[in-house]
Amino acid sequence: MHPTIQRMTEIVASGEDEKIGTILAENVAFLPPTYWKTWTGRDAVAAVLGHVGQVFSDFRYRRIMGEGNDWALEFQCKIGDMDAVGVDLITLGADGLIETFEVVMRPHSSVGALREAMNQRVKTDARFLKFREALS
Repeated sequence: MHPTIQRMTEIVASGEDEKIGTILAENVAFLPPTYWKTWTGRDAVAAVLGHVGQVFSDFRYRRIMGEGNDWALEFQCKIGDMDAVGVDLITLGADGLIETFEVVMRPHSSVGALREAMNQRVKTDARFLKFREALS
């Protein structure tokens, strides 16, 4: 397994954006399962993933598939009392850092619960005012 993918499995659910930032490329693109916008940049993506790690509980990767720069990591977790499964689709750059991070999840009700939880969190995190303006 690629060292970045190994490190990802160890820290992505930690909720510690400083650690998550160490595996992200400077201009990483994050495509969330909750809406059709792309977050771009290490700081913004690390902040988003940090909050996601705090929303998810009982998170674990079930299967890891891939080689070279392209990886798919199947996970399961809880969002409140709701079960969810999903796949992290990862593309690594030549430097071994994550360039693209796309998440697909089901069921729809769990994705809705994630969106709700994330909306509450970003309202209280001053960093997101800057990041949201960059998305507009």
